[in-house]
Amino acid sequence: MRQTFDETTDPSFGAKHLPLLRARMAEQGLDGFLIPHEDEHQNEYLPDANERLAWATGFTGSAGAAVVFQDRASMFTDGRYTVQVKAQTDPALFERRDLNDVAAYLETASAGQVIGYDPKLHSPDALVALKRAAQKAGAELKPVEVNPLDQAWGADRPAQPTAPVVPHADVYSGESHAAKRARIGKAVADAGADAVVLTAPMSIAWLFNVRGGDVIRSPLPIGQAVLEADGKARLFLDPAKVTNELPAWLGDDVQLEAPERLAEALDGLAGRKVMIDPALSSAWYFDRLEQAGAMVVRAADPCALPRATKNAVEIEGSRRAHIRDGAALANFLHWVDTTAQQTLPDEREVVETLERFREATGALKDLSFDTIAGAGPNGALPHYKPVGATIRRIENGSLLLVDGGGQYLDGTTDVTRTMAVGEPTADQRHKFTLVLKAHIAMATIRFPAGTSGMALDAIARAPMWAAGLDYDHGTGHGVGSYLGVHEGPQRIAKWGTAQPLLEGMILSNEPGYYREGHWGIRIETLQVVTPAVVPEGGERPMHGFEQLTFAPIDRKLIAVDLLTPDERTYVDAYHAETLAKVGPLVEGEVRAWLEWVCAPL
Repeated sequence: MRQTFDETTDPSFGAKHLPLLRARMAEQGLDGFLIPHEDEHQNEYLPDANERLAWATGFTGSAGAAVVFQDRASMFTDGRYTVQVKAQTDPALFERRDLNDVAAYLETASAGQVIGYDPKLHSPDALVALKRAAQKAGAELKPVEVNPLDQAWGADRPAQPTAPVVPHADVYSGESHAAKRARIGKAVADAGADAVVLTAPMSIAWLFNVRGGDVIRSPLPIGQAVLEADGKARLFLDPAKVTNELPAWLGDDVQLEAPERLAEALDGLAGRKVMIDPALSSAWYFDRLEQAGAMVVRAADPCALPRATKNAVEIEGSRRAHIRDGAALANFLHWVDTTAQQTLPDEREVVETLERFREATGALKDLSFDTIAGAGPNGALPHYKPVGATIRRIENGSLLLVDGGGQYLDGTTDVTRTMAVGEPTADQRHKFTLVLKAHIAMATIRFPAGTSGMALDAIARAPMWAAGLDYDHGTGHGVGSYLGVHEGPQRIAKWGTAQPLLEGMILSNEPGYYREGHWGIRIETLQVVTPAVVPEGGERPMHGFEQLTFAPIDRKLIAVDLLTPDERTYVDAYHAETLAKVGPLVEGEVRAWLEWVCAPL
């Protein structure tokens, strides 16, 4: 039986698979081998065929790496996965380290050791520090032509996905793919290049107005493209994915080819200036282009910013998707506030109930990520998922944190609500209200055009910092339009980028508080960057946020006396808008409940 991977992957994988891997490493003369989480397309979520890190270690998180030597191995994850990595990997086989320490670990290699890496799985930017660390130790970081892990995996490895690639209608995209190809081609020419190589599935989906299903929870097709400055393109897709309507949809200016032709196509770019993104495309592309004699122009993917700055059709679609999703959330939150308070279901039942309400919309294409439902102590783990022995029942006197979203043809949603089970304590209400104040600060901020999300992050944290509190994740991430729920380059975080927040960008607003071993709190809505009214006397263009998510906030958890008059006004206005937009889509007891929870504070 071919292996599949989920949150309960067997921690004995290391004992089973490391000997197989080490044998293949020895055949290639390798003393060590690097195993990143990323695949050939730098995907966050992977098809089973590309879950190399999970196969070798048992760890299924979305951020991690491993370094395997013949006599030792280390597993690297970030703070989100401290609990998960302990449950899924064998400590007798893997030393556990922080994800930022991979380069430092390579400095412990012995002089003369050869450490292999698959150039299709590492970006050239990431390899710079790794090569420098190996060199410092007197070791060699060597690219392999054949991945020894893939060899060791052998016949048990799942097949690459072949989900159909289908047109994404202009009524949802707001711009034809011909128009997109023309303007991206012009951007390539303006950058002094003749063509661009695109390898990111989100860019392929956006540029050609197509969607697929190769990546879990995201309607992405795995493929590559070469776009010429005149807008003509070669699109490399597995023929098994090509639906009958696709060739006509793409037209004569897009040539469909099998992936086996890609290397030849890159060789054919000899003598030309070729743009490619060193953060998104693997080192293999750079090596191939340079060996072919192409002049490589290192630059950001030219599709990234146009994709992130949604047009009017995409924004209106997102509004519709969120109101539809809001009705599902209203039904779910009513269930939590009534039935669940009596039956005290477990987290798995909570997840399944929310998913049923979303499916009942009749428009759900998929979830946008696996739903997070954390009862009590599990809510203190920001990326917790209810699986296996960790599943808890909700309990009176505690909190329930639920974070989920849907993929709809007209938009992608992502929302978190934290709800009291029984009567909340004064401490729970205090901490919840501080998070709410942080959320309101980001929802209502007005900022000069050209401001980055990194510059805004402290504004959300200020109410938390004033109380001596903080949270260890970003305040906001970008979100796609029926694409990935995590989308760059925009974000709001301490460690964000200098990318300005531009009109049309959709971002989350999700401050939180987590008390380990007890409960967690997060309030998340999506919002879109819009022009802001400049008050009389103002001198600079300003931006603000329009709220897209509409779902009631648990008023039982709000300590009203901690809110300023302006904050109370915001909550009342938000709830009034929620009732006006979502109310017509719910009936009976749910409608009456929604009217009560959306009444003024």
